[in-house]
Amino acid sequence: MTSFLTHRALVHDGRLAPQRRLHALRTCLTCFAPYGFRATYHHLTLSARMPRLLEADPDSLVRAVEELHEARVLWLARAAEYAAQRRAEKRAGRRRPPEPVWWDRPWWGSADSTWRLDPFVHPPLRLPDYVRRQNALLDGAELPGCPACGDEGPAVSRPTGHGRAELCRTCARVLRPCPCGRWHSFEPAMRVGWRGIWQREHLTGEGTPNPRWPGVQGPARIERLEAYEVHPDLDPAV
Repeated sequence: MTSFLTHRALVHDGRLAPQRRLHALRTCLTCFAPYGFRATYHHLTLSARMPRLLEADPDSLVRAVEELHEARVLWLARAAEYAAQRRAEKRAGRRRPPEPVWWDRPWWGSADSTWRLDPFVHPPLRLPDYVRRQNALLDGAELPGCPACGDEGPAVSRPTGHGRAELCRTCARVLRPCPCGRWHSFEPAMRVGWRGIWQREHLTGEGTPNPRWPGVQGPARIERLEAYEVHPDLDPAV
């Protein structure tokens, strides 16, 4: 089994080549990625200011893995509490939880599925802050704004072919699904290749966002998402 802590130590090892340390970070993401693998990697490249040429700032890899580690510690603590809670509920006869917990939600057809379809739209929160927010919601807290990122601005309305859905203008989370009752995924008109994201083409040599790639960004990118009906019988999680 892949060990998060083992590969975290490799990211910290300054004797290794930066690319080897980057691959160790990638392995850590296979263990824990709150926004989905690609979107979480994209987020970390931005938050850690990871330059296209890693040799220019190898410490950016440490900043990235430490943010991921901090979030993972918070998640592990809450997951342990939840497991104990579920054991008690099962002993009391409540065999099924009312709904999946945030770290165990199926992505296909979920309100957050756009993060996997377009890694450039995801919450701007640091990962520990996102985990704290999701844990608070799980505990019954009533938080303002988008459940994912907290944005309180006006939603983006997108047609589905059957009606309209409302998406968060910051992270594209579906705030109000189409009233038709069908599942819809929201996908970019033009997909961005994973190779470009992996090689950090969206960043400059200093680790700041590249204004020329991937073109349309921010709320304007969300306004261009296209809706596709999702059939439950095609759900790969089933």
